[in-house]
Amino acid sequence: MDVSYILDELNTPQREAVSDESQYSLILAGAGSGKTRVITHKVAWLCKVKEVNPMSLLTVTFTNKAAREMRGRIENILGQQLNQMWCGTFHALFHRLLKRHWNEASLIKSFSILDSEDQNRVIKRVIKSLNLDDSTWQPSQAQWFINNQKEEGRRIARLPRNATFIEEKMADIMQEYQKVCNQEGLVDFAEILLRSYELLSSNKEILDYYQNRFSHILVDEFQDTNEIQYLLLKKLLGKDGFMTVVGDDDQSIYSWRGAKSTNINRYKKDFKDVRTIKLEQNYRSTKNILSSANAIIENNPERLGKKLWSENKDGDLVNIYRAFNERDESSFIVDIVKSWLDEGRSLNEVAILYRSNAQSRIIEDSILRAELPYRIYGGVRFYERMEIKNALAYAKLSVDIDNDAAFERVINVPSRGIGAKTMDSIRERARKDNSSLSRAAENLAKEKENKASQSIINFFEVIKSLAQIKESKELGKFFEELISKTSLKDFHGKEPGEKGRSRIENLEELISASSGFIALGEDEEDERIDLELFLDQASLDAGESQADENEDAIQMMTLHSAKGLEFPLVFISGCEEGLFPHRRSAEDPKQLAEERRLCYVGITRAMERLYLTHAETRNMYGMENFSPVSRFIKEIPKDLKHEIRISSESEIWVDEIRGTDKAFKPRIVGGKDYEEHKFSLGDLVFHEVFGEGTILNCEGQGANARVEVNFNKDGVKWLVLSFAKLKKI
Repeated sequence: MDVSYILDELNTPQREAVSDESQYSLILAGAGSGKTRVITHKVAWLCKVKEVNPMSLLTVTFTNKAAREMRGRIENILGQQLNQMWCGTFHALFHRLLKRHWNEASLIKSFSILDSEDQNRVIKRVIKSLNLDDSTWQPSQAQWFINNQKEEGRRIARLPRNATFIEEKMADIMQEYQKVCNQEGLVDFAEILLRSYELLSSNKEILDYYQNRFSHILVDEFQDTNEIQYLLLKKLLGKDGFMTVVGDDDQSIYSWRGAKSTNINRYKKDFKDVRTIKLEQNYRSTKNILSSANAIIENNPERLGKKLWSENKDGDLVNIYRAFNERDESSFIVDIVKSWLDEGRSLNEVAILYRSNAQSRIIEDSILRAELPYRIYGGVRFYERMEIKNALAYAKLSVDIDNDAAFERVINVPSRGIGAKTMDSIRERARKDNSSLSRAAENLAKEKENKASQSIINFFEVIKSLAQIKESKELGKFFEELISKTSLKDFHGKEPGEKGRSRIENLEELISASSGFIALGEDEEDERIDLELFLDQASLDAGESQADENEDAIQMMTLHSAKGLEFPLVFISGCEEGLFPHRRSAEDPKQLAEERRLCYVGITRAMERLYLTHAETRNMYGMENFSPVSRFIKEIPKDLKHEIRISSESEIWVDEIRGTDKAFKPRIVGGKDYEEHKFSLGDLVFHEVFGEGTILNCEGQGANARVEVNFNKDGVKWLVLSFAKLKKI
């Protein structure tokens, strides 16, 4: 039998993995090593060489997109349609099972799937029915608790005996929630897997059928499986089944979602004679990029052990840029992107990665000013994020109490017990009085004495206190007090896991954004206060639409979102201790190890060029912070790094390793109109009014040339050079 069409394009370890006849096998596949190719060719091998019926195969992926691509590739290799083969995500496959066995699973035939948003709404309803305060017992927190219990394979009866008061109350919510779901024929995502496991565990006839049907199980991204997913695979496998799992312990970065990288070792313990095949040849990146990734990940303990290598060219060294501050960092990134375009390359080839969503704000700002199209992959722009819009709505009300849109947005955020009926009354009163919603609410609150009325009065007290300080406080201090007085940080921080932490970081970044705000190009006659100018600018930035899906645009995303993707040019920004690795991980060896894996994932996204950037000072929460360079940069050997540093004396970007062949022109401002004053980042300067200071940023040319200066006494200010009369010290 000629199997050249299956094996020809594979390397030796890949061919070994495809043709392996072990009952249990583990394919340890490094980044860019062709793991999807191995799975698809393995299916083709089983069908054509081993004559396995495609209906006897169960192929599990983690995204619907991956499932579609995998099925398409298999069909192309085999030259036939495989509509009957079970290939999909855990949720898609086991939803299919429940639809077939709805009666045995104690479901109604027409049961509906609850998405995350719908699930949250049902939980809100349940909390209300239990007469619980949803500001204390937040729906999002209850949602996380419910899903977490189910993902661990637990019902209420299996909660620990020493449960806390909070756990007991959450259990009550979970119990009532499940009653509602059962009555209304609703099934959430976690329930799909738990209900399937319970069905297979309690019905031997159905279990035997599927164990006999699926002779071979193939699982992609095995390191991302959680408890219930592992139990389901183990249950389906039976004694005679074959299982091939593909994973990479070095790319396990989703523990906060319940993923257990330990499932790889667990698999090797639970099943005898598991054969391990390592795929270490990388087809994506240059040798220097891979060597850097290897050097970092080798510092993690308890690895299964593999080392990526490539036949690709050595390529550029990993570029390390030490910025003066975060503005300089973002400007540098934009400069490199422009140079990339000058080479005739495209923006779609560029990815800017960051540890925290909050970091995107300053980078977005620089990209917008450069008028380059960009797209936030798997997320939303800074000023469009829910927590930011909530904070800005409060700020807008402090300026204009009659802003109906802002009023509706935050009147019950955080929850104040102002429900739909109260809002209907407010709207009706506004129509009757021909007034704003705020005026109508105030009037109603004065006339009626109930819980909602007092909540409305308390709300307006907050707004009035903000209105009193909006002109007397610096912008950063104003937003700091706003976030405190409105309890937005506490409110959003209650959201479980990474989402809650991300929202807090975004609110803290808003303080930084406002403290560093300077209105440029405004008329002297403009009487708007800084807060109004800031709000208008934020609205304009939010109004800038993201690039269309097919438009050539810079890709921006968190490091977590980047997994599985690749780009010729990659930036990883904010490589500083406390930011990346994140400050939460510093004292926890397990979390630190996951941060290092996250760095490994980020680095291995790069195909040709990689820039790791860090700032000497970074404005965080309205204050200048000095952070040491990330340990991950230090873990890269010197001979693999190309360090770029600022030199104000020579007024160029100095290449400390390769000399000046790749040096960048300085961002010197001034031009021929005032050639006697050329300024660079880091210059010490003197101003007649503000005294001595240090240049933090330089923008523009000619009459529009301007500098950002940190004055010793008066703080950070933007000055137009044609008027400022700055002198170098």
